[in-house]
Amino acid sequence: MNDLRVSLIQGDTVWRDPAANRAMYAGMARPLAGRTDLVILPETFTSGFSNEAIAEAEDMHGPTVAWIRALAAELDAAVTGSVQIRDGERVYNRLLWATPDGGLRHYDKRHLFRMAGEHERYAAGRARLTVEWKGWRICPLVCYDLRFPVFCRNRFGVEAEGRFDYDLLLFVANWPAPRRHAWRTLLQARAIENLCYVAAVNRVGTDGNDIPYHGDSLVADFLGQPLADLALQPAVVTTTLTAEPLARHRERFPAQLDADRFSLID
Repeated sequence: MNDLRVSLIQGDTVWRDPAANRAMYAGMARPLAGRTDLVILPETFTSGFSNEAIAEAEDMHGPTVAWIRALAAELDAAVTGSVQIRDGERVYNRLLWATPDGGLRHYDKRHLFRMAGEHERYAAGRARLTVEWKGWRICPLVCYDLRFPVFCRNRFGVEAEGRFDYDLLLFVANWPAPRRHAWRTLLQARAIENLCYVAAVNRVGTDGNDIPYHGDSLVADFLGQPLADLALQPAVVTTTLTAEPLARHRERFPAQLDADRFSLID
């Protein structure tokens, strides 16, 4: 594992205007070309967290998928964030993972936020996604997934022989300001309990439903200590994750040896 440069892009997503959002986020990302390995955008970065945006959901051949693949190539970095995607008869809150070589993978948000009726409009995903990038194993998840530690759980020797499921746990979100204490607390807890780095991007501003967002995008190390901590303004920050301290911590504090084995059953 080499060092991994991770860039958080915390923006004020324009309400239900995909073209404006693609232009805004591309403008924020372009100075990162050749200077980062991974760019993280917020949840539903083309629309904001709107149930009504389901009517404008694109498919996998639409302009946003083409855009994120082109941006990854332009930046020579992986780019990720979630959008509403229509797949057959269903619409998913789908995290896209694009790489500079044209590769594209995705994860469909499993835990739908029922307090806003997301579960009534969108289809839930099932399986977790793990990607390998620059020698790192990375697990990207979406917003409300953060509250479910069993689904987030890092295991040893299960997905990869002799390795943890992942080294970096990643979240993209639209997490409202009134619950910011929970956001920060849970992110740090996920890092500590899973012996991993955590990177998380939230939006800022006020959306079309008059819900405010405080940002609080951050990168935390395996002890839960913030390495990058954004405030409430649009911002771009790049943090370098180093593999050696993570390996040393896992060696001197091998909690994975005492972890409970389990299976998720729907």
